[in-house]
This record gives sequence, structure tokens and C-alpha cells, in this order.
Amino acid sequence: MGFKEKFDALNIAVAGKWLFNFVFIGVIAGLGSIVFHYLCGLGMHFFMDLIAGYRPGSPAGEHHLFAPTSTEFNRWILLFLPAFGGIISGWLVYTFAPEAEGHGTDAAIDAYHTKGGLIRGRIPIIKTIASAITLTTGGSGGREGPIAQIGAGFGSFLATTLKLSDRERRIMMAAGVGAGVGSIFRAPLAGALFAAEVLYRDPDFESEVIIPAGISSVVAYCIFCLVFGWGSLFDSPAFKFTNPLELGPYIVLSLILVATGVLYIKVFYGVTALFKKFKIKNHFKPAVGGLITGIIGFFLPYTLAFGYGLAQDAIFNTVPIKILFLLAIGKIFTTAFSIGSGGSGGVFGPSVVIGGAMGGVVGKIFHYLMPTVVVNPGTFVIVGMAGFFTAVSNTPISTIIFVSEMTNSYHLLLPSLLVCSLCYLLSERWTIYKKQVKSRVDSPAHAGEFMMDILQTIKVETLFHKVKEVRVVNENMLFSEFKKIFSSTKQHYFPVMNSQGRFIGIFSSTDIREVIFTIHIEDLVVMRDIMVSDIIYTTPSEDLNTVLFKLTKKNIDALPVVKEDDTGSFMGLLYRRDVIGHYNELVRQMRDQE
Repeated sequence: MGFKEKFDALNIAVAGKWLFNFVFIGVIAGLGSIVFHYLCGLGMHFFMDLIAGYRPGSPAGEHHLFAPTSTEFNRWILLFLPAFGGIISGWLVYTFAPEAEGHGTDAAIDAYHTKGGLIRGRIPIIKTIASAITLTTGGSGGREGPIAQIGAGFGSFLATTLKLSDRERRIMMAAGVGAGVGSIFRAPLAGALFAAEVLYRDPDFESEVIIPAGISSVVAYCIFCLVFGWGSLFDSPAFKFTNPLELGPYIVLSLILVATGVLYIKVFYGVTALFKKFKIKNHFKPAVGGLITGIIGFFLPYTLAFGYGLAQDAIFNTVPIKILFLLAIGKIFTTAFSIGSGGSGGVFGPSVVIGGAMGGVVGKIFHYLMPTVVVNPGTFVIVGMAGFFTAVSNTPISTIIFVSEMTNSYHLLLPSLLVCSLCYLLSERWTIYKKQVKSRVDSPAHAGEFMMDILQTIKVETLFHKVKEVRVVNENMLFSEFKKIFSSTKQHYFPVMNSQGRFIGIFSSTDIREVIFTIHIEDLVVMRDIMVSDIIYTTPSEDLNTVLFKLTKKNIDALPVVKEDDTGSFMGLLYRRDVIGHYNELVRQMRDQE
């Protein structure tokens, strides 16, 4: 077998190994989605149906896993049920895995940027149980946070077990996020894009994540659907965008979604900050938040739990405008108190319901005012789902695909693109994901890589103004003469020239340590005896990344700069601090421009 054949065989083996890893992550994430979905169904049946007699509707793509009971609806039980769930989930989280509090996607983002993709093995287990309890006892939240941590946790665990690098662990962790989210929302393409986009506030993608997350997401989606059936999460009529005049109301919708999104973020983190100040044990805070959630649910029960059933009905224009408005505003507060108090759940699910409800309100108003332009208010529900989550998450591209896959409404891509673009531009300052960083430049995960990318584009000749002219010494100079020079200069490196003025070596103040303290030989030693003749140098055409590599490899602070085709022509010294200083200045200028 020739070299090419061996090389190709090696590449195929490596690709096969990675493919197996990503498929394995998809299998576990898909099974995790099945378990979590079943736990949610079991909890809804036992707590909400059997105990409280409350049976919220489901989206068309989901069905009750258990037959409804005959228990009569009891508002008083519904009032205290979220507090009961808060006590259990609070004890679980703060006893075994405090970092599992809140919405899990933020924890996964933080692990990617600052922890090398490392997630403790127990977190997905605790997050799954605590979230299922929080959500099925009436707490308002989404399923993407817990399932994202299940997939991310296994990806991290697998990478750690295989002793992979931090970079590889980050990729596998992100693949798990995409697989979990893509499967449980039946949106595999969006799951892969979401895992790559949600890491940053700017419209930036983690490109190396997309393919791995895509493989894992497809596998997880197929496994989940094999158990719970195929098709989209929501059903929708065959909506089509045919009237350009409808873009006017969509622009108004964008403004309203941005205002509602900012309210959501402010309320959510206002409640979070309030509960952090409470002088009670963390274990009990979710119970307090659950009690307040229950009080809201006593009057507005449809703001509890998931709320997908009403969003489904709104698409078919069967929900009154008053209920839609109260659902949107009430869901903001129940989510804030359920999750912001330390409860466990995601924020994407509530965002879909809030955005859909507010979109329904706007659609119905414009349908009343302009019935020939806005013919179907249900289209505003779907576009509202996409626009609202874009406004609070800074993920316009994946959100457009998310909602299109979830509702099977690809003909609304054009108005969704307009609304999501406007929502992103107007709300870029705010985000529900506090652990997002602005861009790859700001991510600790890419600090070294980004520095390398920048330095590779800059040549030494660009820094000629930083190249220092220094004092040189002749190879035949006695050390006793050099001591007089050394005592009057702060120079650390000394180039050595021969009698023809050619650069032949260099030494540092460290190299003269032995001689300087041996008085009897200073008139016998010449500089040729001390210098290093195996010179490491740079040229004007060399890039700064190579310069920095040479400096680091030899642990020195300066490199001689010589002419391009003449290593004997010394031009000066380029110092490490000047290279790094130039890089820092470039980064500062880039950030100022942003």
C-alpha cells in the first residue's frame, strides 16, 4: 500500500471514529428526550389531571400519554401545586447540583466558553428530574433547557472518557445540545443551527459545530419520532404570503414583539435578582416562586405549565383576543417566578407561547381593521413565535428554521425573515441568555485561535516602526571592554558583528553571567566566545504568528530582524511585548468599530 492509500485509509478511519461518536451522542440524546417527554406526560397526568383536575390542551403533534381522569377542576389545589413542585425541585437541585438551577441552555453556553465543555455527570440527571417536577406541577417553562443539558452532559462525558481535548469536548457537548433540542421539538435542522448560533450575541455561528450537531440531531430526532410519531409539533393551515401590503402590519408586529421581549427579559432577571437577595435558604426559594406562580394561575390557569395547546388553537384563530393578551403577559410573570426563583426549566418554550399569543393579538386587530390585507390572523401567531424568540435570544436564523419546522409553515419564511431581522436589530442590546458572548473574539474558548488568525495576516514589515536599533559589538571585543558598555546601558540582547560588519551571532545578559563574576579571565575572553552562532531570526516577509512561535519556543524576548535574502544584514530587534501590544491595539480598534 502506497503513502496516498495509507493516508486515505487513515482519514477514513478518523472520520468513521468521529461519525460513531456523533451518532452515539444522537442516540443518547434521543433516548433522553423520550425519557424526559414520558416523565412530563406522567407528571401532567398525575399532578395536573388526577390531583387538580386541570387538563391543558396539547399541540397537534403531541397526544396525552394517559387517558384523562374524571377529577373535577380545583383552583385551590392549582394554587398550591407549583409551590409543592418548587419544594421538591429546590431540594433536589440545591442538594445535589446547584448549577442545574434556572434554564439549562445558559449553563451549556457557559460550559462551552469558559469550562472547556466540561459538565458534571450528575447535572443532566438532576436537571431532568427537577425540570419534570417543576413543569408538571404548574411551573411555567420549556423543555429545551433540560434536554439540552442531557445531550450536552453526555457529549461532555463521552469526550472526557475518551480523553479528548477541550476543543473536541466543546464540539461534542454542543452536538448534544443540538440533538436534544432538535429531537424534542421535532426540528432537527433548527436544533443543529441553534447549537451553533446561540453561543453568540452577534449574528455569528460556531461553524465547527454545525455538521456534528446536524448528525447527532438527525439521529436523536429519528429515535424520538419512532416512539412518539412523526410530523411537526404544531399543525397549521396551508398559509401563504401573497400580499406585500401585509408587510406593514408585520413591521408593527416587530415593534410590539421587541417591547414585549424587553419586558420579558427585565421581569425575568428582575425576579432572579430579587430572589438572590432573599435571606432564606436556596432550597426553599423555588417554593416561594411556585406559590406566586400558583396565585397567578389561580386567576389565569392557562399561563401554567407549557401552554402549547392554546398556541395551537391560536394558529387556527379560535382563541379570543383577551385570552391571548392575558396569556402573553401572564406567561411572562409565571415563567419569571417559576424559573427565576431557582426552579428548573427552559425559556424557549414559554417564548414560543408568548410570541405566538402576542402575534395573535396583533393579527386579530389588523384583521379587524384591514380584513382584505390581513386575511389570516393565524399567520401572525406563527411569525410572532419566531420574532419574539429572536428578540430575546439573538438567534434569528435558527429561530426562523425552528418555527418553520415546528409549524410546518415554510411559506411564511419571507415575513418571518423580515420580522426576525427587525427584532434582532432593535433588541440586540438585550438577551435572555446572559452567558452569551458578543462574538468569537470575546470567547475564552477561541482566545488563542483568534490571536493566531490575526497575527498570521500581519507581516514583520508592518511593524518596522517597532523594530529597535540597538548597540552591536564586534566579535573581537574583549569582555573587559564590553563591561564598560554593559554598565551604561539597559540593553538586554547584543548582536555580534564580524570585522566586515556582518551579523554572525547574538548573546543576552544571561549568557554573560559566568564570565562577569570571574575577574581573572575578562581580558582573555572575547565576545565571539560568548555569542550564540546558531541564530533564530526573522525577516520582513514573515508573519507575526511565526515570530511569536519562535519567541515562545526559545523563551526569549526579542528576535533579530535581517534582510530577506541576506541573513548577515542586521536591521534591528523585534520585541515580544511590541508584537503583543500591536495585537491588543488591533483588537481594541475592532471592538471600537463594532
